[in-house]
Amino acid sequence: MRWLQRLLGGGRVQLDPERQQALLRDLQHGYGTQARVPFPAQVEAATGMLDGDDGLVVAARVLHQVADEAHLDLRSQAQDIHRRTGRRLLVHRRNYRPLWMEAGPGLRWPLFALPCGFHPYAQVAAAVTVVGGRAARLDRVTDPNPLATHLFEVLDLTTAGWEYGRVRVDTDAAALVDRLITSAAQILAAMDDPPRLPPPVRALMRRNNTVDVHDPAGPRAVGRINLGARMREQLLA
Repeated sequence: MRWLQRLLGGGRVQLDPERQQALLRDLQHGYGTQARVPFPAQVEAATGMLDGDDGLVVAARVLHQVADEAHLDLRSQAQDIHRRTGRRLLVHRRNYRPLWMEAGPGLRWPLFALPCGFHPYAQVAAAVTVVGGRAARLDRVTDPNPLATHLFEVLDLTTAGWEYGRVRVDTDAAALVDRLITSAAQILAAMDDPPRLPPPVRALMRRNNTVDVHDPAGPRAVGRINLGARMREQLLA
């Protein structure tokens, strides 16, 4: 565990668990749909709040919690489908795409209603920005390997939700995906031995499809995004 060796041998890291808990409370209660402020402004404010090593730890915890809760939600949904229909669905955290391809309309996208209350376009987007922007510091405060895994899980869930889960692709959704791709590239670049890209990312990189991006307040398309091209540009650099 090279990150732990660096943590122990590279100078003491001053962390404040009480401040971390306070930051988590502020994130949960001060942001999201209840804030009545546009998501971009929330992301900017929450990113600024998560400063220093404690903020970095909290950002990593947000991503861990979101990924874990999303997985539990999808497992529960798959079990419910099995009870009602007898149909067995495989829920694999490394690749959610087969699940969504098979059961898409029958599944509820989990990221809008997680028990933690973190909204994908507010607190999650801010956490993603923080861990990417300070990727070089990650191995001083946490193990970057599970963090990279969970970040890719959120990316997989988001893009599968676009394709199979009836999740509307607006500018907030596109901004989240762009942050996820950029931060994933930053984290991998900072790792001595980065993991292989997961199957759903490799599958999307083989494609060249474009998706319309809509205004959050209306039906008008305001741009387009090519996920495969964006991922190749950032993750194969």
